Amino acid sequence: MRIHLSALGCRLNEAELEQWASSFTRAGDQIATDPDEADVLVMNTCAVTREAVRKSRQKLQSLQRANPLAKLVVSGCYSELTTSSELAELGVDLVVPNTEKDNLVPLTRLAFHQPDMPQAATQPNATALFTRNRHRAFIKIQDGCRYRCTFCIVTVARGAERSRAVHDIVEEVRQLSSNDVKEIVLTGVHVGGYGSDLDTDLESLVRALLDDTDIPRIRFASVEPWDLSDEFMRLFENERVQPHMHLPLQSGSDTVLRRMARRCKTDDFNRLTTTLREAVPGFNITTDIIAGFPGETDQEWQDSLTFIQTQAFGHIHAFTYSEREGTKAASLPDPVPTAVRQQRSKQLHQLGEQLKQQQLAQSLGTQAAVLWERGKQVESPVGEPLWRHQGYTPNYQRVVTHSSTNLANRITHTRLERVDNGKLQGVVL
Repeated sequence: MRIHLSALGCRLNEAELEQWASSFTRAGDQIATDPDEADVLVMNTCAVTREAVRKSRQKLQSLQRANPLAKLVVSGCYSELTTSSELAELGVDLVVPNTEKDNLVPLTRLAFHQPDMPQAATQPNATALFTRNRHRAFIKIQDGCRYRCTFCIVTVARGAERSRAVHDIVEEVRQLSSNDVKEIVLTGVHVGGYGSDLDTDLESLVRALLDDTDIPRIRFASVEPWDLSDEFMRLFENERVQPHMHLPLQSGSDTVLRRMARRCKTDDFNRLTTTLREAVPGFNITTDIIAGFPGETDQEWQDSLTFIQTQAFGHIHAFTYSEREGTKAASLPDPVPTAVRQQRSKQLHQLGEQLKQQQLAQSLGTQAAVLWERGKQVESPVGEPLWRHQGYTPNYQRVVTHSSTNLANRITHTRLERVDNGKLQGVVL
């Protein structure tokens, strides 16, 4: 079969996509880049906000229009929270619950697989990662979350915590490394809770990856700030563990954090970020913030902005609060008017861009080891071949460079010289 894979939402959805791609190719199926070339369309959906729900529905409609003869397989949080009749109206042929995601490939092949093996099947050991034009791999290490932040629908859709065995993750990373992948990102719903059901923890997993694989760069997806111990901090003494973390703050007001049922106060968060930056100069911290949470007063919002300004975030993923049926926050009193939510979201975006530009300016004149992603050839003023590449520093700052050679999937020492259109411009040394 020819399989087209697509996803919306979090890095965990991307990690699952990569697992499915590898499993389909090992079974002898092909990965189709374009939906109109596929026999089966697989969509990993999202429902974290109402906008994500809209986009998931819109993407399913787009896939169905692009190839109405293909079978449509859906998984992810949108499909988990949507009625079967609505999914049927969208042309969905198979729904795979979140709890069965690890079995999506055999369930799909059982439902739709043709008896004849395709002649041009991808080699079983080949990775499908590069077919999606990326040189870092997302590794799903766990699913589900034990906490119940009042705004979060994902914990409802994803269920209880379930961790993968250390040896399974190590073997996956070894395979990726053998296929010349240079960087992995550890993902999950509650990454910091890894191993709670296996009598182990995230620190032990990372140490196993450092000891038993040769992957050059290890990075983390979103990690809750209360999950980081002093022992965990020492992981960053190893240069293979990249000095960047996405730590969701959600609000800079302690009273709002309490209504959100967050387990971290602003003082705790500040101590954590200070410790990380003292341990590794240039450590980049990015975050999530929700604007317009129920009951958020003008004073609470100003308190939040004031605290955020002290944190020097490299990026703020700003969310305008949207009610999600099934969450406790949806029933909280004193909802913030929509116009006020939008105004606060605009302020937050402006502050986030200001902080980002300040951080980029501080990087000018320094050198960094940049992992370059696949580039494209552009016109050269002198008529010689010229490649334009984008890549990422260890602390996850995006860099653009031009080179006479193809730098794809190489790590090079690069001087960061200027900022242009919000991006660092570098010169390979």
